[in-house]
Amino acid sequence: MGRVTDTHAAPTPSSFAEEFLDELHFELGVSRETASPTDLYVALARAVRRHLVEGWFDTLSTQLGGDSKFVAYLSAEYLLGRQLENALLATGLTEVARDALDGLGLSLDELSEQEVEPGLGNGGLGRLAACFIDSLATMDVPAVGYGIRYEYGIFRQTFVDGRQVEQADDWLALGSPWEIPHPEMAVTVGFGGHTEEPAGTGEGTADGAPGPDARQWVPGWTVEAVPYNYLVPGYGTRNVNTLRLWSARATKAFNLEIFNSGDYEAAVRGQTYAENISKVLYPEDSTPQGKELRLQQQYFFVAASLADTIARALGDGDLHALPDRVVFQLNDTHPVIAIPEMMRLLVDVHGLGWDEAWDLTRRSFNYTCHTLLPEALEIWSVDLLGRLLPRHLEIIYRINEEFLASLRDSGGNELQVRRMSIIQEQPERAVRMAYLATVGSTKVNGVAALHSQLLRDAVLHDFSDLWPEKFTNVTNGITPRRFVRLANPGLSALLDETVGTGWVKDLDQLRGLEAHAEDPEFRRGFRDVKAANKQRLVDLLATRDGLHLPTDALYDVMVKRLHEYKRQMLKVLHVVTLYDQVRSGALDPADVTPRVVVFGAKAAPGYRMAKDIIALVNAVAATIDADPALAGRLQIAFPANYNVTLAEKLIPAADLSEQISLAGKEASGTGNMKFALNGALTIGTLDGANVEIRDLVGDDNFFLFGMTEPEAEALGQAGYDPGSFYEQDPALKSAIDLIASGAFSHGDPTAFESIVSDLLWKDRFMVLADYRAYLDAQSRVEAAYADPDAWTRSAILNVARSGFFSSDRSIRDYLDRIWHAPAVPARSNGLRD
Repeated sequence: MGRVTDTHAAPTPSSFAEEFLDELHFELGVSRETASPTDLYVALARAVRRHLVEGWFDTLSTQLGGDSKFVAYLSAEYLLGRQLENALLATGLTEVARDALDGLGLSLDELSEQEVEPGLGNGGLGRLAACFIDSLATMDVPAVGYGIRYEYGIFRQTFVDGRQVEQADDWLALGSPWEIPHPEMAVTVGFGGHTEEPAGTGEGTADGAPGPDARQWVPGWTVEAVPYNYLVPGYGTRNVNTLRLWSARATKAFNLEIFNSGDYEAAVRGQTYAENISKVLYPEDSTPQGKELRLQQQYFFVAASLADTIARALGDGDLHALPDRVVFQLNDTHPVIAIPEMMRLLVDVHGLGWDEAWDLTRRSFNYTCHTLLPEALEIWSVDLLGRLLPRHLEIIYRINEEFLASLRDSGGNELQVRRMSIIQEQPERAVRMAYLATVGSTKVNGVAALHSQLLRDAVLHDFSDLWPEKFTNVTNGITPRRFVRLANPGLSALLDETVGTGWVKDLDQLRGLEAHAEDPEFRRGFRDVKAANKQRLVDLLATRDGLHLPTDALYDVMVKRLHEYKRQMLKVLHVVTLYDQVRSGALDPADVTPRVVVFGAKAAPGYRMAKDIIALVNAVAATIDADPALAGRLQIAFPANYNVTLAEKLIPAADLSEQISLAGKEASGTGNMKFALNGALTIGTLDGANVEIRDLVGDDNFFLFGMTEPEAEALGQAGYDPGSFYEQDPALKSAIDLIASGAFSHGDPTAFESIVSDLLWKDRFMVLADYRAYLDAQSRVEAAYADPDAWTRSAILNVARSGFFSSDRSIRDYLDRIWHAPAVPARSNGLRD
């Protein structure tokens, strides 16, 4: 699958070794003998990057040389994972590089471990964006991903006395060999200031004079957005797309006059203030300053991206062609300020009339909603927006006025008008960004069948009633390149032998495995792969975290962002119940199915309850570890700082995938897809993409439990009383009482009072209501796991029937239903390195 250009012979180990040494000697300035491990890794990465650059040039030349439509994907997050192995896979250079390094006495695997993962995302949103840009490149679709080059990514998680402590993730401390900076392409971005009547010259407008609807924005201060390009190679294609991340830089970084006066701090204050914008992923926003910085980040990257996109798509061409040349996809609400920014550009800068500009804007944007939780739908106070982006607030007001007028004209009553207003009046005046995105887009999509239906029926039901044709569904997907081919080499080899190699780009070919699910020899091979993956994980966690785990146990895994709606507490209560039953003598330790329960989760720094739950998990783990009765039978592993790199080792080792959110709360999930595709069975509710996973893999190969979304909604409306479930279930009561007693906190009954009180009096996500059904489902898990052949058959069928969850399929759905951007395979332009 390697990329062999028309102008180059395929690289050999010898020629690649020369390129590696050339980078090491002449670019890094070190010899082979004096080079550090980081030097060697960087030289290797840059040598591999050479083989991406020509494809990148070819792609840019092909796309910019025609009139092809391209996708501008706007996302505040990209959880890319390590780049080296993916780049080697895409270029077909893995074995060439391995042989070249072997000849130099070096190890590809050891150098790969030097790479620092860029933590440019918080969870599923960023992982999805990374999968999508991989698929777009692989499918030859012209696309640019736009985001922020955070100097410090998602925090590095550590545990101190079992509690989460955040440390700065200085992923750029030693630089990144994968990025290509272009400071000469910097874009100036304004903030603050005021608006006024436009000057009569109409400088910068399309016809040399201001349009009738134009206003002049006079920013109070500006920053420069400097682009850093990351190359996104397609698999088995010449195509290399671009991920463009913006870094903030002061327009006047240093004031020599102030410096010479002796005020050294003031001389660089502008630089410090500007660079704060791209300093850290998702600054903690419980303070006014944090909220303002978040809004600055959002506007900063979309303003730079829109300016860049218009120049790329149109150059000096006709603005009216904009919707035919580019389609903007808003990945959640973070980039929605792009809608008024586009209106500002078209009306104020390019001189179009309002109606014409609004038509072009609406036809150019589409919005993906990623939540069902009302509190996750962003709002921005009009005070903050007016102070930071005064012209944009004026534009939003006018958009809203005209939208509400159209509602009234079509017979909408005042209650409906107020419900649908983009401007929220209570408890404070604020802009509802999801509403702005819905009004200002051509299409709105959810990310799983159930989620999209609930968007129509609940979250955005007024808008769905008004514009039913606007709403559609695109179920999420994952890239099989990273999450099977790279993450699970043993399974990949088995798949290659069984169904051929085409599955890497056509995951539906995995259906061919079904015929082998009854084959005893194939089952043994499948079990051998799982056993090897467990051993690989055990070795890693011993080195990485000092955890010592058995390999002959059921690996029960729950890895996802720590949030109450995901119900990590339900998993904790299950473990506490098992411990309690053994402790009380109700359960013989010999009857406990050997089980390793693996958690991986970060809690947002300001999310107290989530951090308390992490502390409880670690406290329960320590208590169980100290009980000799459970040695080899039950163990919790909670490795700190779960990330993509760890996921690539953990997911292939899992037997059981925990997807246990309250029905109607999870939008989709992508971890559930990764686990199924790697041969783990799911225990889950009918929530998010679990619904589609169960439909595809079959009810016999999925452990379903819990209330449906209508049942949960009905229970809530009837007046949910968690205390009644506590009183009626002795095992549940005993588990909660054990936590409350201080059994996991050295006798301190107050340590987890916040959790106990919340469960008994509030329990917003109905953990106690689903507890008994969950324990019953876990009993079914244990019975199934006791039959290795039957379990393996179900695991094989999960792999065979999960091809639908490829991100390639997701992108095809976007192309068919929303984007309508044809593939444009890159052509060689004859350039050499």
